Amino acid sequence: MDGARTKGEMRRRVLAARRELDEGARDAAGSAVRDALLGVPRLIMGGTVAVYYSVGAEPNTRKLVAGLHRHGVYVLLPVLLDSGELDWASYEGPDSLAPAGRGLLEPTGPRHGVDAVRGAAGVVCPALAVDAAGRRLGRGAGCYDRVLGRVGPQALTLAVVYDSELVESVPVEAHDRPVRGVVTPGGGVRLF
Repeated sequence: MDGARTKGEMRRRVLAARRELDEGARDAAGSAVRDALLGVPRLIMGGTVAVYYSVGAEPNTRKLVAGLHRHGVYVLLPVLLDSGELDWASYEGPDSLAPAGRGLLEPTGPRHGVDAVRGAAGVVCPALAVDAAGRRLGRGAGCYDRVLGRVGPQALTLAVVYDSELVESVPVEAHDRPVRGVVTPGGGVRLF
């Protein structure tokens, strides 16, 4: 079976399982993710961290974004461009966000360009599954593979998944970029 077909099947399974999670489980997961990542000195003292702003049944990162901001971290949030690339803008509090397409909330301030992540100390990205080699399964658009290709060699790149989504193996294709670690609500931060 080819990688793309296997990825599609895995995506469907993970998304179906996520839809079954109740709001309480998602909220608890968000608190655990926030607490684990606020305990990583490289993130809270590193200056700039790029973080996705969760939607739907994704592991909640909204609490993390607020926590980093309270710690004085310069937080960049993605802005999805028509090209499929991610631009970046500063998070200046919840009032600095506006609804965008696909149910996303995006920052309304000045855009810093697709290369803004090059100087980030950390990049916290979404995933549907991650394995122990850092291979991540995204939603298939390649947005975060391109982001991971732009970050500096010292940046801490972490994917956020639920505990059951840290799996034995993720199918990969040539364009896929690994992360350097994962965070799960029950297991905290694990670096590869």
